[in-house]
Amino acid sequence: MEEGTELFDGDSRKSAEALRALAESLEQALDQATSVILMRHSQELCTVYLGDPSGPREELCKTATISRSLADEMLVLTSSGSNRLQIGDQHYRFARTFTQVGETAAIVFSP
Repeated sequence: MEEGTELFDGDSRKSAEALRALAESLEQALDQATSVILMRHSQELCTVYLGDPSGPREELCKTATISRSLADEMLVLTSSGSNRLQIGDQHYRFARTFTQVGETAAIVFSP
């Protein structure tokens, strides 16, 4: 396998849930030719947006609110830089980067 390549088949319930949520977001991002942006706005919740993290925050499209534990599991299952995952029968290739959107730290998944 290449560096940054992982294959997951949902070994644990928590991992499977995190991977399904990530796959859904990546599918939406692919459909709209944009990125998935994950921002923590409170101790226990993270917000998922689609859009260009370098553009105005007002132009980001909120798609979901997820638990901090689910967001943390997404980060455990992926790495900074290039990623290649198999989730179910689908293969995903994307980059995971860190940025700031306004004053808020953000993780960006770019297909």
